[in-house]
Amino acid sequence: MKEAQEDDLFALEARYCSYGDTVHYTKNPKLFTACEGSYVFDASITPFLDLNMQNAAASLGYKHPRLIATLKNQLDVLPQLASQFLHKEKILLAKGLCEQAERAFGRFGRVHFNVGGAQAIEDALKLIRRNTENPLMFAFMGGYHGRTLGATAITSSYRYREGLGPFPYRALFIPYPYCFRCYYEKKAEDCGLYCVRMFEKLFESEYYGAYNPKTGRSEFAAFFGEPLQGTGGYIVPPKDYFPELARILKTHGVLFVDDEVQMGFMRTGRLFAMEHFGASPDIVTFSKALTGGLNPLSGLWADEALIGPERFGPGSTHSTFSSNTLGTVLGLEVLKIFEENPAFGDQVLKKGRKFLDGLKTITRPYKMVGNVDGLGLALRLEICQEDGFTPNYPMTQRLFDEGLEAKLEANGKRYGLVLAVGGYFKNVITLIPSLLIEDSEIDLALTLFEQLFKACEMR
Repeated sequence: MKEAQEDDLFALEARYCSYGDTVHYTKNPKLFTACEGSYVFDASITPFLDLNMQNAAASLGYKHPRLIATLKNQLDVLPQLASQFLHKEKILLAKGLCEQAERAFGRFGRVHFNVGGAQAIEDALKLIRRNTENPLMFAFMGGYHGRTLGATAITSSYRYREGLGPFPYRALFIPYPYCFRCYYEKKAEDCGLYCVRMFEKLFESEYYGAYNPKTGRSEFAAFFGEPLQGTGGYIVPPKDYFPELARILKTHGVLFVDDEVQMGFMRTGRLFAMEHFGASPDIVTFSKALTGGLNPLSGLWADEALIGPERFGPGSTHSTFSSNTLGTVLGLEVLKIFEENPAFGDQVLKKGRKFLDGLKTITRPYKMVGNVDGLGLALRLEICQEDGFTPNYPMTQRLFDEGLEAKLEANGKRYGLVLAVGGYFKNVITLIPSLLIEDSEIDLALTLFEQLFKACEMR
């Protein structure tokens, strides 16, 4: 593609494509032409080290050979099938996911498939309402569950609801245990999980608006939460938080929904991120990395008491492309890759520690980096003012934009750096590399980051 052709494409995009997606979050969108492993390439074949990986979907890297071969084979054998009919891969994938959930949470359940993360959330909302006849939910401040109307109602950012009219079933949003920037201005080392204690107080009196102690009934049916917040800035909660939350919910008859759409399938070194915290959810939603980013597929797992045929019968929910043959065969292959290497999760944790230690070392001289944290290969850099705390959105955006300029150098070669911006104040660089990232690529990322910080700090 010649430069003139690229300019023509940008002009056509400006004329014909909606600006309603996220392409124009940046002033100068990039156009990529190829991908391989941990890299995407522009028209000049400049390599961009991708630390966003299709928003966590391409978790095994771009063009993973086994996944590509699996997809090509299915295209020749059974590329299409209406979702009201069965095929082998759907059944085996559901079995594999249920077995993993039983291993992780000690509960027997079933899987229901759909095509995207928000659709899985919608199905979870339907399942909850079918079982409770109650549309009211708890969710976290900073939580993100999708952009459909139902998912938006339980996503805390008002920006996603603004201008769309009233949301009568908007969730009651509860502070997430964001210890670096505590909602209650406490310190993690001596707060005694103050945030979860404040949540528990809602159930002490009917006048706190959530529960009637006389009848033992909650006004809220379920609590939706991410084990690590994704769009909220890859926040890692204290280890004891979720077991306490789950205890409170169970005591008061509130269902617990674990949204693993972004953190599931080994992102944190465990198949389900909630495994790190020892809490047992009633429902789990998943998507993204299930198919390595090659074909849309999502779903939910739920306890048998909620999703058995007598509670969630034929036609309870449906989508034309749910349990599609390309997605299910890829999901099955992803699970096989994990199962064939029992050390896969520990390897992710080891790489994550190396990356995190390197980030802490190279950012130590910079006061603008207020917090460096992560779990597995879900990492965060919180960008601040000189005081190390006040959010610094302009600098965060500058780092993002500068990475896409492809002016960084290493080993006599020019590189770009693909990052993601998140956080409550859009001042967090979230790092979501391939789970198969090589040690040499982690070293390269650290080298490029050092240059990026120097370049942006001097401006």
